[in-house]
Amino acid sequence: MNDREIDKLLTKAARVPDETNAMPLDRIIASIKPSFRPVRPLPSTRKLVIALFMVCITVSVAGAARAGFYGFAKMSLPTRVITFLTLSLLILMADIEFVHDMIPGSLRRWSPAALLGICTAVLLSVFALLFRDPGMDHFISAGIKCLLAGLLHAVPAGLLSWLVLRRGFAVRSISAGFAAGTLGGLAGVGLLEMHCPNFQSAHVLLWHIVVVPLSAAVGALTAYLVPKLEMLKKKGLRG
Repeated sequence: MNDREIDKLLTKAARVPDETNAMPLDRIIASIKPSFRPVRPLPSTRKLVIALFMVCITVSVAGAARAGFYGFAKMSLPTRVITFLTLSLLILMADIEFVHDMIPGSLRRWSPAALLGICTAVLLSVFALLFRDPGMDHFISAGIKCLLAGLLHAVPAGLLSWLVLRRGFAVRSISAGFAAGTLGGLAGVGLLEMHCPNFQSAHVLLWHIVVVPLSAAVGALTAYLVPKLEMLKKKGLRG
């Protein structure tokens, strides 16, 4: 047997797997091809961030329009500018992080804990400078009302933000829930600053700002529980 004959045998042997594997592969492709559906791409990151920003602003303004703009009317012009510019920047930051959490492979600048820490620290610093009334009238009763009002507006803001990004995919669902909750909490604080005329420093620093970490915790807990409840539901249907 010469070199040419050996080359022919090797060439033939190399072709055999391709020819035999082609048929099963073609059958597999033919069987799954009818199930293919075109996928509508997500809007650009910029459009998604703007959409989330508008959701939060709309929830805050709509809530204040229903309850009254008493806090906004009582504020001086510099206080208005600093307060709502700060909130807008923090909402924008949380928007970006939430969008990145819902798009696999996106760059994440902050961890959920860092995002919450930054938002809380900035709000504490700014509000401590702006609101210096040392009074504590009706501290508990007035505070609980504001806390509930903030959370009641944080929930729809977080849910609507999730609806905007529902076609995304959260690789870290708890992290995404944490970001959504932080975002919703900032919308709740926005509502409180427009509505609440109680500028006592202890009231604002505690009852207004605590809406953000509580809302973040609710978002993370929801993201943790929903998949488990769905699994239990499927097991129940199978059983």
